[in-house]
Amino acid sequence: MNSDASELGQCPECGEGISEVWLLVKYEKDDGTEGVWAECPSCEDVVAPE
Repeated sequence: MNSDASELGQCPECGEGISEVWLLVKYEKDDGTEGVWAECPSCEDVVAPE
């Protein structure tokens, strides 16, 4: 993994770190915070990184 890539968080399914290159969707939640959906490079699921 490229250490220069910004990390979005970890996969809630397998714990793998997810970098921004796996980002699919960035959106604003009803409470004004930002949410993201990304593909996990390890388990290949679409997840909300934690």
